Amino acid sequence: MNRVYNFSAGPTVLPLPVLEKAQKELVNYGNAGMSVMEMSHRSKAFIEIAASMEATLRELMNIPANYKVLYLQGGASQQFAMIPMNLMKNKKADYLDTGEFANKAIGEAKKFGEVNVVASSKADKYTYIPEIDPAKLDKNADYFHMTTNNTIFGTRHTEVPKVDVPLVTDMSSCILSEVYDVNDYGLIYAGAQKNIGPAGVVFVIIREDLLERSCDCLPYMLSYKAQAAGESMVNTPPCYSMYMAKLVFEWLKDLGGVPAIQKINEEKAKMLYDHIDNSAMFNNPVKVKDRSIMNVPFVTGNEELDNKFIKEAEKSGFVNIKGHRIVGGMRASIYNALPVEGIKALVEFMKKFETENK
Repeated sequence: MNRVYNFSAGPTVLPLPVLEKAQKELVNYGNAGMSVMEMSHRSKAFIEIAASMEATLRELMNIPANYKVLYLQGGASQQFAMIPMNLMKNKKADYLDTGEFANKAIGEAKKFGEVNVVASSKADKYTYIPEIDPAKLDKNADYFHMTTNNTIFGTRHTEVPKVDVPLVTDMSSCILSEVYDVNDYGLIYAGAQKNIGPAGVVFVIIREDLLERSCDCLPYMLSYKAQAAGESMVNTPPCYSMYMAKLVFEWLKDLGGVPAIQKINEEKAKMLYDHIDNSAMFNNPVKVKDRSIMNVPFVTGNEELDNKFIKEAEKSGFVNIKGHRIVGGMRASIYNALPVEGIKALVEFMKKFETENK
């Protein structure tokens, strides 16, 4: 089997053992005589899949008992609206603007209440995480929203902001990549298609007291309270995406859990950043202390040379390495399932490319 190194920002690479297990179980899951894709979500077999999936996630992230785990549809983008719909009581919220998706979340929240943008790095092309001035926090805010890791621009929070209101965070591109204390947050949400599994499901980890903020006037599909009461099955859930998430969680647990994958991720990121920093050709624009260990953008400074690199990389088996259209250049998304060997091979290719294009 000839597999490429897939550096896509999402949907992205999945662990090979997970794909192989899913392949074996595709036609007949266990003794069910059918695929998971054919099962009723009310069947005993699928209820066991969902329960196992959640239990393993809770173990991996040490999720406290007073937090509900919801598995919803609409992706992280739908959460941009669901969060203010459910959590805004005073119709006020603080937001930190650190990238394209943080900015989109701000835009959606403004439809439901007053948004106080505490800080932004937009003027500097989102190349760093801005400092928060406590004086700019709204004392009447219902919550504080942040994006822990910025997929497009390659930045991440290395410290948890100190705020007196529930902290809400988008962890779509960093969940399970390093250890986070769930107790620090009122709500965590993450689309699956980066570190969890294929697209189709979004996970919401919400502290139970916040469920009471959901107004009974909300459509039940958009109500955290209703979804929690219905155990995320108020309609047919994304069954196969949940099954794949279960397999990924089990793979990660067998690997040693989040502390083990964090060590691997830090090794991968260091290897790539060290090469970029010591290269005469490549450059990473992000402030060093704010660099992501999941998404690494880099450029040559010459658009024609960037395009040549992308084309030759693809021919050599390094795919989806083109940078986002907003940033340009290249981007290596090095999520959990991207093996260390992929980074070693990419670095060697970069060295070869630089030698041949001096």
